[in-house]
Amino acid sequence: MDVRTLRAAAGTAARYASPRWYFKHRNGVNGPHGRPTAPWANAVLRENSQVEDCVAQLQALGLPPSKDTPKNWDALAALDLILKSTPRGARVFDAGGERYSMILPWLWLYGYRHLIAGNLAFTTRDRLGPIVYEPADITRTRYPDGRFDAVTCLSVIEHGVDLERYFNEMARIIVPGGLLVTSTDYWPTPVDTRGQHAYGVPIHIFTRAEITDALALARRCGFEPLATPQLDADEPVVHWQPYDLHYTFAIFSLRKLH
Repeated sequence: MDVRTLRAAAGTAARYASPRWYFKHRNGVNGPHGRPTAPWANAVLRENSQVEDCVAQLQALGLPPSKDTPKNWDALAALDLILKSTPRGARVFDAGGERYSMILPWLWLYGYRHLIAGNLAFTTRDRLGPIVYEPADITRTRYPDGRFDAVTCLSVIEHGVDLERYFNEMARIIVPGGLLVTSTDYWPTPVDTRGQHAYGVPIHIFTRAEITDALALARRCGFEPLATPQLDADEPVVHWQPYDLHYTFAIFSLRKLH
């Protein structure tokens, strides 16, 4: 076997052994093909057709969808905003992210290499390609000031997170001009959760008034909204089956001022 053939064989072996190849092969995807179009980073998920459109867009882009289908709606909005607002060298933190969360793998496929997911549920520090999964309390992290260019926090704050501590910590670790994208369980008026608990805390579904208060708190902590969220809701798109609760999602995106 000549040198050229040996090099070709070595290159093929390296490609098939790479985390990127393994991730794409495991998920049956070959993207990304083009950029997403998801300009709803300050909005409410209003109808099932929006979820269906997100899944179709992900399939066209060659990106692996979340198995929790409605979660593709807010994650795709976060992806679109980050791709439009930051360079590939940006440092991104998924606050409260899980190993099954898709936002960081999607960014990886688009060429981002400084990616961390932090969650109190993690007990060890693991890696998938450039993505680091490590233990972290999102209201009191170990990261230095101004560490991240963008932070996502998708469907996390409803699980007992102290919002004042959360916004203050995000203001500390995000660079001036950086992004904070937050989504949460939502319905305009209170939903009777019947005293149920999940993940060790009472189930909470944010209301219109609570989102409005959260945005005011975020402003006091040094953020400004990229746009005023439209908080009307039409359909309870989300059904949390184990608890028989119906609601939807809201997402709001902020920029760190100073």
